[in-house]
Amino acid sequence: MSKDGHLLLVGGGKMGGAMLAGWLARGLAPGHVVVVEPAAPAEALRARHGVTVVASPEAIPPAFRPDVVILAVKPQSMAAAAPPYRRFAGSGTLFLSIAAGKTVVALRALLGPEALIVRAMPNTPAAVGRGMSVCCAGAGVTAAQRSLATALLESVGEVAWVEEEGLIDAVTAVSGGGPAYVFLLAEALAAAGVAAGLPAELSAHIARATVAGSGELLRQAPEPPAVLRQNVTSPGGTTLEALKVLMAPDGLQPLLDRAIAAATRRSRELAG
Repeated sequence: MSKDGHLLLVGGGKMGGAMLAGWLARGLAPGHVVVVEPAAPAEALRARHGVTVVASPEAIPPAFRPDVVILAVKPQSMAAAAPPYRRFAGSGTLFLSIAAGKTVVALRALLGPEALIVRAMPNTPAAVGRGMSVCCAGAGVTAAQRSLATALLESVGEVAWVEEEGLIDAVTAVSGGGPAYVFLLAEALAAAGVAAGLPAELSAHIARATVAGSGELLRQAPEPPAVLRQNVTSPGGTTLEALKVLMAPDGLQPLLDRAIAAATRRSRELAG
């Protein structure tokens, strides 16, 4: 993202706030950002980052012309929130939406047929700079604008692109919901430790540290997950006995297959 670019952030909640912090940390001038946020985060954003924060689109400075409008509002709020920004469509402004379930066609119906739209699906680890965002570009989006969207999302983690928008439903199921599945693993691991006789507080501490540490090892290691798993598993040892249960025909993989299929199906229903 060029330090000279101008951004309009619609929604300053957890995800929008995390992205804003990332952009500014990479050198974007606070004076080049306007945030539309009518709720409680407004004053904190203004005080922490020194950016212009307004309560409504009508209060955006008349001379402000954004290179990108980032739509960081909840999906159920999009129908009411997006239309006031259609005045920027057709001027070369890129719209970057991070609202789950809102297709390019649906967004264009709100923003106008000339709107240049990139749809992105980030996840909550973006709050600590470890997010995963997957994007799909609508018709007319240029290579330079794709690069701009990549730069903006890289401020909070890693970025990938798909050419087929329908794949975003599976992305939503895997990476969008993925943090919840990992947190559930930590919960379940702690509960299993208690069932095996560990004190609840100690078991929760062990589970949390183990999941967090394993995730960081997975991030840094060049080996694929299967090799890392094998490295932990001694022949005839305790881990192997546990894996015989988890990798059984009725174990973890078919359970996750069903879970991801259910989430993907629901994402398609919401998009429709």
